[in-house]
Amino acid sequence: MAKRVLTFAEQREGKFKKSAFEAVRTGRKIADEISAEFFTLVIGDENAEKIAPELGNYGAEKVFVVSDPKLAQYSLTAYAKVIADVMREIDAEYLFMSATAMGKELAPRVAGKIDAGFALDCTDLKVENGEVIATRPVYAGKAFIRVKVNSDKKIYTLRPNVFSAGESDGKMAVVEKLNVNLTDDDFKVVAFETVASTKGKLDVTEADIVVSGGRGLKAPENFKLIEELADVLGAAVGASRAVVDAGWRPHDEQVGQTGKTVSPKLYIAIGISGAIQHLAGMSSSKVIVAINKDKDAPIFQVADYGIAGDLFEVVPALIEELKKVLGK
Repeated sequence: MAKRVLTFAEQREGKFKKSAFEAVRTGRKIADEISAEFFTLVIGDENAEKIAPELGNYGAEKVFVVSDPKLAQYSLTAYAKVIADVMREIDAEYLFMSATAMGKELAPRVAGKIDAGFALDCTDLKVENGEVIATRPVYAGKAFIRVKVNSDKKIYTLRPNVFSAGESDGKMAVVEKLNVNLTDDDFKVVAFETVASTKGKLDVTEADIVVSGGRGLKAPENFKLIEELADVLGAAVGASRAVVDAGWRPHDEQVGQTGKTVSPKLYIAIGISGAIQHLAGMSSSKVIVAINKDKDAPIFQVADYGIAGDLFEVVPALIEELKKVLGK
């Protein structure tokens, strides 16, 4: 019997996250390399059925949709049951999903239901001798290991912004609605409303450029420098744990081991010393620029470019120069 690959495409309020497209494209690529059938799963209400065909742009051919009004709001227990049931129904061996907050919560739950091994927060996937080999960080990002999942069922979560979604294929996927028997017991916690604290702001996990500030800014009002630089670059605003704990910035901006993991094309760390907890959340960025007055700050050990200087002099000069170059 042919191998089967399933990718869970995460959506919120009728819109796919960018990381969902990355997961679909990656799942398609792996399926082709191991000569497996490829399927995609979308969960939600009736809006999920409307948006499902667009996944064809990223390699999906057949998309299964499980829709129910009660699935409009994310439920860990209900979503995990749906994914596990679909895995069993189509007899899929591989499951791919994004390592978002939702994916990180779902993966171990689904693994327990279908007796699967899993590799979390993967930064690379290769097929070697017909086997999928995953690369993932360990020791708070200080090292990377290559792992092979030996169980019959295998789950991989993919770090957002690391894998490419590629260009649109201009295709629409075939959608098939599946029914999964859900009872009240499957909804241990019921969410009535989701209020996005990041409304109107770029999500640091999906932004191509992130500008983060730390304690070196000295006071919360000085974060206007970070916001202005981010605005010029079209970037998301990030923050270190220290300033979030101090109440300067909201938790949804926190980058690090206890915050969000980011992998932008450009990460600018301003006034951040670079404790290992922070490095764990941004070390996989493609290009890292650090601005800090302490030339011995740990952040310079991972930075591609560094400026050892007073951020209150460097950042305003950088903003003005960028405005000239970018015509803003």
